[in-house]
Amino acid sequence: PELNCHCGRRRSHVLLPTLGPRGRHYACGSCASFTNILVTFPIQKVLFRQQLHGVRATDALRQLRQEGLRNLYRGLLPPLLQKSTTLALMFGLYEDLSRLLSRHAGGPELLTCGTAAVLAGAAEAVFTPFERVQTLLQDHRHHGRFNNTFHTFRTLVRDYGARECYRGLVPILLRNGPSNALFFGLRGPIKRQLPDARTRAVHLVNDFICGGLLGAMLGILFYPCNVLKTRLQSQVGGDFLSSRQALLTIWRERGGKVTHLFRGAHLNYHRSILSWGIINATYELLLKLM
Repeated sequence: PELNCHCGRRRSHVLLPTLGPRGRHYACGSCASFTNILVTFPIQKVLFRQQLHGVRATDALRQLRQEGLRNLYRGLLPPLLQKSTTLALMFGLYEDLSRLLSRHAGGPELLTCGTAAVLAGAAEAVFTPFERVQTLLQDHRHHGRFNNTFHTFRTLVRDYGARECYRGLVPILLRNGPSNALFFGLRGPIKRQLPDARTRAVHLVNDFICGGLLGAMLGILFYPCNVLKTRLQSQVGGDFLSSRQALLTIWRERGGKVTHLFRGAHLNYHRSILSWGIINATYELLLKLM
C-alpha cells in the first residue's frame, strides 16, 4: 500500500506490538537504511572519491585497491548511525507532521504534505556531524590523522569546537528539504503507473522500482549539493568558506565545465537506483510485517 499523508496503518499481524502504529514508521525507516548501507557502502566510497577529487571511476577504484581490503569499509559506522537515524526521522516525522498539520493547520493536502517533508528534512540535518566524520574517514589524506569514528569526533570537538562538526550544513539543508518533498510527493503517482500488484512479490518489485526511479532522479538533480558538501567537509580547521566561495573554487578547478561538476553522477545514478530501491521496498515490506 502507498504511503500518504494520513496513513495511520493498522496491522492484524504485529511483530513489534510495543512500538505502536506511529513507532513502526520510525523502526521500518531505520531498518531499511541499515540494510541499504551494508549493501552499497563500497559503491558510495568510489562515488565519494569522485566527488572530492573530480577523478574518473577507474582512478577512484585504483585508489581503493591500493589502500587494500582493510580500508574498504573504513568510515562505515558514521553512515550506519547517521542514515539509520535520519531515515527513521524522514519516514516517521513525515507521517507525524503530515497528520499534525492536516489536523491543526488545514489547507490543501499537497501543501501540508510538502511542508511536513521539508520540516522532516531540516530535522535530519541535525545529524550533519555523522556525514562530516564519514567524509574525513573516507578521505585518504586524513588516514594518518583520524583513527576511527569516536577518535574523529573527539579530535574535532577538542581541537576546533563543536561548530567544526557542522561544516557543510547549508548544502545539506538545500538537499534534504526539497528532495524529501519530491520523494513523498511523487512516490504515489509513480507507483500508480506501475502494473497492479496482486502478490507480495509483485508489490516488492513495484516498491523497488518506484524507490529506485525516484532515487536516481533526485540523485542527479541534487548531485551538485553533494559535491559542494563533500568539498566543505573535507577541510579541517581554518575559515568557514561560504557555499558560494566553495562552489566557485570547484568551478575554477574543474575548468569551468558543468559536466565536470557532475563527475561521478553516472555512478551515483546507478547507486541511487539500488539504494532507494532497497530502502523503499524494505520499508514497505516491514510495514506489512509489523
